[in-house]
Amino acid sequence: MSSAPPEQSGVEERFRDSLRGLPIRVWVISLGILINQVGNFLPVFIVLYLTERGYSAGAAGLVLGMSGVGKMLGNAVGGYLADRLGRRWTIVLSAVTTAGLTALVPFVGPLSLIAAVVGLIGVTSQIQRPAAAAALVDAVETNQQRLAAFGVFRFAQNIGAALGGVIGGVLASTSYMWLFLGNAATFLSFGVVVALLLRDTAQPGGDHDDADTKADRAAGYRQAFGDRVLLRFLLMTVTAEFVYIQSTVALPLHVTDVGLTAADFGLLIGLNGLLVLVLELPITGWIARYKPEHVLAVGNLIVGIGLALTGLMTDMLMLAATVLIWTLGEMISSTLSQAYLGSLSPPHLVGRYQGLHGVAYTFGTGVGPLVGGAVYALGPWALWVLIGVVGVLSAQLSLPSRRAKSKVDVAKVVRSEQERNRE
Repeated sequence: MSSAPPEQSGVEERFRDSLRGLPIRVWVISLGILINQVGNFLPVFIVLYLTERGYSAGAAGLVLGMSGVGKMLGNAVGGYLADRLGRRWTIVLSAVTTAGLTALVPFVGPLSLIAAVVGLIGVTSQIQRPAAAAALVDAVETNQQRLAAFGVFRFAQNIGAALGGVIGGVLASTSYMWLFLGNAATFLSFGVVVALLLRDTAQPGGDHDDADTKADRAAGYRQAFGDRVLLRFLLMTVTAEFVYIQSTVALPLHVTDVGLTAADFGLLIGLNGLLVLVLELPITGWIARYKPEHVLAVGNLIVGIGLALTGLMTDMLMLAATVLIWTLGEMISSTLSQAYLGSLSPPHLVGRYQGLHGVAYTFGTGVGPLVGGAVYALGPWALWVLIGVVGVLSAQLSLPSRRAKSKVDVAKVVRSEQERNRE
């Protein structure tokens, strides 16, 4: 990695200062997402719910597929609404509609209706995602603050997910009706927190826009797709998520093939979760001193190497070592990814940029299991090689192309001067 210039030697201290000085908006959004994640049971338990009702694994897969398509659409819609309607009311709309639809799930009978409702939940539940990310971008001004804001946001997500897994297991063993009603209640609570505590900042635009700004806003996603730097970033996201999702596809298949148990797989995933909870925020502060493109490249490369090496390991100790490797890569790149995107986004398109990131993320995590499972069936070695190759590709895509590099460098000089003036 390239170290920062000498005048930035106090980056870690400034990162800690940024954490302490984060605006209330960041803490409101993080509190809301923590509440939401604690009760986000449906994506985890819908397959078990359907199979216990007597539906086949294929039918459950169809419902999951509907949810995945809905999530991609929801991110695109959410990005548009975040820029047009505002961050606050986009999140509230998402929370209220998702709560209502989720509460219906245990009372819906035919599989076709369940698939339709779950597909709609996929749409509505993701509308809030680009709006929440855009609210974080709005709340801060410097790269240091942006990285700190997304670090806190990710920390809240991880705590919520850890608690949610435990609580969801208890509720599912008692009653699926209460599981889904609990999911609805937490989503509604998220909406209430945002409605009461979050205030939208003034968005670029309004009566004082010039003609060029109004034309840019009207162009919307068309203008976003004309940004070559963004398109490269989105392709990087797809490939990186394709690789990372193999931790839930290739890893459990390999664990079974080498004679280990589902409990062993649970321990490995638990190790990953523990490391992320304890170390990700400190690591985020440490990487703040380096160029974000280089950090993303190294993080994606480490994830690819760690997961590719899994195929060579046959016991728990060695598998745990590979988990340490790819978890390190995850912690290096995950928080930085959205924060870096925030620095690339024009002010009037922040929501759309984050929405497209959500689409790319969902596409990568959706295609990954399908392709990974099919390739593993042909030959496990082929999947491990594919993971390594795509990991290298995601690292290469993290670095700016020669054509884009000059534009990015100029933009960074301008932003650095602006941030130095603010500080």
